[in-house]
Amino acid sequence: MSSPAGLKNPGAAVRGVGAAGLAVEGIVLLLALVPLAKLGHGDNTAAIWVCAVLAVVCFGLCGLLKHSWAWIAGLVVQVVLLAGGFLHWSLLALGIVFGPAWLYALYVRRSVYSNKPD
Repeated sequence: MSSPAGLKNPGAAVRGVGAAGLAVEGIVLLLALVPLAKLGHGDNTAAIWVCAVLAVVCFGLCGLLKHSWAWIAGLVVQVVLLAGGFLHWSLLALGIVFGPAWLYALYVRRSVYSNKPD
């Protein structure tokens, strides 16, 4: 019996999608540091730290997606990013962009793993 979608290793393909999403998110978070520091009004120190820490977490999770808990941790990153909107509106905007993308990656993961051949 063939694997879902004709993939030789569907688990690796799904991990690749998740890792790519987290890598892009980490890069965007790093790129957001300079505008937060230079263009922000008031003290954005907390928002800058949240942004930097979340970028490091995103890069770290890229290599850990073989563990099921890392997918949940990726979801926690999105929730923290949304909550970071209380520190600066741009963190909320990034959460609105990357949150649904991560939910879609979780959906794809679930559909691939639920269609495994016996």
